[in-house]
Amino acid sequence: MNEEKYQEWLVAYEAGKKRPVEFVSQSSTEVDPLYGPRGSDAPDYEEQLGMPGQFPFTRGIHPTGYRGRLWTMRQFAGFGTAIDTNLRYKYLLEHGQTGLSVAVDFPTLMGYDSDHPRSEGEVGKCGVALSSLADMETLFDGIPLDKVSTSMTINGPAAMVFCFYVAAAEKQGVDISELQGTLQNDILKEYMAQHAWVYPVEPALKLIVDLFQWCSEHTPKWNPISISGYHIREAGATAVQEMAFTLANGFEYVRRGIERGLDVDSFAPRLSFFWDVHNDLFEEVAKMRAARRIWAKKMRDHFGAKNPKSWMMRFHCQTAGVSLTAQQPVNNVARVAYQALAAVLAGTQSLHTNSLDETLALPTEASAKIALRTQQILAYETGVANVADPLGGSYYVEQLTDKMEADAEALFREIEENGGVVQGIENGWFQQKIAQSAMRLQHEVDQKRRVVVGLNEFADDSAHEIDILHVSGEAEEIQKVRMKELRETRDDAQVERTLAALKHAAERNENVIPYMLDCARCYSTLFEIRNSLESVYGAFREPVFF
Repeated sequence: MNEEKYQEWLVAYEAGKKRPVEFVSQSSTEVDPLYGPRGSDAPDYEEQLGMPGQFPFTRGIHPTGYRGRLWTMRQFAGFGTAIDTNLRYKYLLEHGQTGLSVAVDFPTLMGYDSDHPRSEGEVGKCGVALSSLADMETLFDGIPLDKVSTSMTINGPAAMVFCFYVAAAEKQGVDISELQGTLQNDILKEYMAQHAWVYPVEPALKLIVDLFQWCSEHTPKWNPISISGYHIREAGATAVQEMAFTLANGFEYVRRGIERGLDVDSFAPRLSFFWDVHNDLFEEVAKMRAARRIWAKKMRDHFGAKNPKSWMMRFHCQTAGVSLTAQQPVNNVARVAYQALAAVLAGTQSLHTNSLDETLALPTEASAKIALRTQQILAYETGVANVADPLGGSYYVEQLTDKMEADAEALFREIEENGGVVQGIENGWFQQKIAQSAMRLQHEVDQKRRVVVGLNEFADDSAHEIDILHVSGEAEEIQKVRMKELRETRDDAQVERTLAALKHAAERNENVIPYMLDCARCYSTLFEIRNSLESVYGAFREPVFF
């Protein structure tokens, strides 16, 4: 059926069938009902797309796709004490996980020690408590850090926790140049969406560039940042906003590195990204394909990167936590499977699949295993890994990719008109955009214009109880005892000397990472390091936006 005949059929169909409610596409990007060649001016798809592994990398960064190597199956895990989480890591590795991803508790996210008054009631609840090198040593006890790839999801105090990790590797006798993994360390999206910050914007950006410089010299296989759209999307942004705001943050980090005097090719190859994978399969695939293309063009043509590795967008994906429901939680297994499929079809380099019980509690071992098995079935049974970019050339996917790229470029112009990323954060522009999108989406769910199975449609009164993990309340007491023992056994004079040296380096505007690492090595605590820098940098206070 050609396009003209299809449109005639569509008009007749719509005239004869009235929908009971106004139809709202699950996509936040407007889509047409049919896609095909655009006539005589249709682009040459082969020329537009290129080949996998070639600029502009629309079809993926590796020529062989997953035939050369599967994506890293990196399950996010952390709860209670470092001892508790160490056992979970060993369990996951024994069941086929190929990379570790550290979830830390809320006090650690904010730079507080487990025995700080502000940590009361939160220690070990939503992740593992990491207050010093001692905790990091326990967390990876029996896990050789030169053999695993580790991701750490922390931002405000990211450099401090990374120094604990490097010091723990040194204690194991590992050559730190062999360390592989990723530090999230994306402070701009914290101001936009997640709000786990410590310092004001400018000193926080300086810390990130300090780490770019230090890692390029000492840990060349480590990714010093994961520029994250995930939390922007979870806060309510649309797919296009997630892509555009995240890329804008990435461009800002690159600009800051160049302004420091760093050669763009000395740090850009180790920048990585982190995307949310939501329910609309084709929109998510198009989002990631468009993001790769935009990044490649910008890095080559605007920032002047010469190394093709600087043009390649490498990224991790996580299935959408905000899409999971507490109602009929077993349905979440299906949601996660479809979202994981989208991530793989888009060519992700690593993937975390959420567990079915994460709206209720931290995952049990059983639910974490199901989430991991979901990836393994996808990798070994479905055949999706056999072909690079299997959706490439689809009329729908290519036109949707083009549209998302164009919509992102329009948002980039709007960001510049508002003074750029930092100005947009300080005047609340990004926060307001995300809040408006979140409100619109919730309204559609409330009006049943957007269906959520088991929540606003196909609900029932049956009990859907499942076993959940109960984190021991003893974690906080155990941590307090560990902290007391640490303070009694360490060399306090050395701690004071290294903390003073760190403060002086910050006052002199030096790269503070070497001094921070010295603090970590002598068992200075997280809050002690945070506090030394805060005495120079100050603390961030979010303006009130109306």
